[in-house]
Amino acid sequence: MIRAAALASGDGEKLQAVLDAMYFGELPDFELSAVICPEKNAYVMQRALNARIPAYVVDPDLFPTMTTHSMAVANKLKDMDIELVLLVDYDVPLGVIPYQFKNRIIGTWPSLCPAFEDCEGDLFAAVLARGCKLTGATSFFADPDGRVGTIIDQRAVVVLPDDTPETLARRVTEEAEWPLLAEAVKLYCRGKIK
Repeated sequence: MIRAAALASGDGEKLQAVLDAMYFGELPDFELSAVICPEKNAYVMQRALNARIPAYVVDPDLFPTMTTHSMAVANKLKDMDIELVLLVDYDVPLGVIPYQFKNRIIGTWPSLCPAFEDCEGDLFAAVLARGCKLTGATSFFADPDGRVGTIIDQRAVVVLPDDTPETLARRVTEEAEWPLLAEAVKLYCRGKIK
């Protein structure tokens, strides 16, 4: 059984995708032991509590630097014997965490990396503006900066002629990002990726 924790922010839709995969037995060798969030009022905390997953707040404002904040998060993960870390829309720099959990941090990005990996602004508006016929999502191991490192898998989504940034974002999230995250976790737990 792989003990995992999710570093999460925001509304927690991506966390819910992992919780749903657990509920439907798609992740048999996986135990989500904790959710760590930088803010107590984020809805992701409620999703964790609804699923009876221990949820912790590690508020960056309580630390003098982002490095000391990331050290506190890393220490919390180590204290709980966490083996795998999931990035679930976590909006705080990872600092030292990737060094202590090298090749054990899995995340997703809503494009077929390296395309649009460094996009500033609305990524889906940029996809439409470039006239792309395909986009999608990428699952990855985080690099030392917490960004897209080694690519685990990718899934394509066709850009439709009447897509808006909102409709495209929803389809990429639901058809590519959520399934890719669950599949990457499953592969890791079965020892298929390192």
